[in-house]
Amino acid sequence: MSIRITPLADPERGPSGRRLVWLASDDAQNPVGSAFLRLFARPEVRHLTELEINVHPAERRAGVGRLLLEAAVGAARENLRRRVSADVPEGAPGEGFLAAHGFRPVLTLTFARLPLERVDPAALAAAVDKPHPGYRLVSWDGAVPGELLETFTASRRAMADMPMGEADFGVDVWDADRVLSAARAIEERGELLHTVAAVRESDGSVVGFTELVVPGDGKGDAQHYGTGVLPEHRGRGLARWMKTEAIRGARERHPGLAGLLTDTADGNAPMRAVNDALGYAPTHRTVKYQLDL
Repeated sequence: MSIRITPLADPERGPSGRRLVWLASDDAQNPVGSAFLRLFARPEVRHLTELEINVHPAERRAGVGRLLLEAAVGAARENLRRRVSADVPEGAPGEGFLAAHGFRPVLTLTFARLPLERVDPAALAAAVDKPHPGYRLVSWDGAVPGELLETFTASRRAMADMPMGEADFGVDVWDADRVLSAARAIEERGELLHTVAAVRESDGSVVGFTELVVPGDGKGDAQHYGTGVLPEHRGRGLARWMKTEAIRGARERHPGLAGLLTDTADGNAPMRAVNDALGYAPTHRTVKYQLDL
């Protein structure tokens, strides 16, 4: 069987980057695999790419994946990118495939889920009401209110020092335009963004936050996007406090929600401890592989 690799045009293009796409087909022009390579546009991450390869199980071990990989890596080189990363489920055949082609594992993520039916509302309320001297919680839907925009944007640096193994994510730079654009993108997808923030009472500045994205119909599972506390305010239980309020609010406002999803780097012991204490149960793990060009 001969394999043909055809570049395709991907309509998904935005300010954050674009994707290159390839389709693998057999002699009869039947699709047998595909590859997507995301090229980032922002200067601080322009050296990175993210790869996704899919080959039909019946067509594996016939060179399809190798040809798709060669096309994608070649395009990464042509676009002057320095690294290609790919995520695969732990223990899946993709791990051996990537390792055989020069990729190395750089990060393991544990995915977890909190079934809302098992949450004790009284315990949530008691935890939220527990005082944290010098701080208060605020929450909002969608874009951050104007009076908090500056300090909320500044608080995004809380994510910069998260333990992320050897993975290269570039420098994550946030400004007000990017903060508002991210909220707008979620709204345009028809989803709901709920944010809980810890505010320092002395000056009203945001020192930590947690974000939850809920399906537009309020059903199924919601996804935690990010939780962070500025380094100078850690050790006071703010992350657990904010996340507890996010759980309480989600349960009360969206009775059709079944659960909340989160993922955490294995090296991020403090956040894993928070999730464990709140009742999140691991569901699966993925491994990020990276190829240095």
